[in-house]
Amino acid sequence: MAEPNFQPDKESTSTVIASSGPFQIELMKKVGSDDYPILIRISETLADKFGTRAKLTPNTIQVYFNREGSLPFIARYQGDIIGYIIGVPIEILDREPWARTDVHFGENNTLYTYAFVIESKYKGNGYAKMLKRVYLNWARKQEHLKYMTGHVMEGIAKNFTMQVTVVNLVANWQGTSKVFEYYRRTLDP
Repeated sequence: MAEPNFQPDKESTSTVIASSGPFQIELMKKVGSDDYPILIRISETLADKFGTRAKLTPNTIQVYFNREGSLPFIARYQGDIIGYIIGVPIEILDREPWARTDVHFGENNTLYTYAFVIESKYKGNGYAKMLKRVYLNWARKQEHLKYMTGHVMEGIAKNFTMQVTVVNLVANWQGTSKVFEYYRRTLDP
């Protein structure tokens, strides 16, 4: 897997995947430094709930958005970025003990949902659901992917559609003092 480019372009490049009126979803080919501030600001929503480790930095943007094999999508409303979802090959997370012990680690067939957030003022209108649906459908179309995994707060995985298994529970996930579920979803074509 190619290493990220730590000398980013100024401008982002993307492809519009879906749109409805003022709302659209884009697959990011490359996130440029001009979009770093808004992505970092949006990530503060996650940091408020899950601690400072959830906040993006220029480094984490490069590592997770601009890495070969990643599936980063952004949501826009009237041209402004309002949220994102990032999937990364689980092998990128080789420093995480839980990733290395996943039964499919090293098979290059598992996408880990690294982050998913919509700005608070845009919640409740279906934008998050549309973003997640596009992400799932795009992941299913990747022939090499068989599984999607991620961590969610305890009790959330039971609300997911498709085949989902809670692999284990993690107390105090990333120092949040909360119990999280590590789940696996089978991606049927």
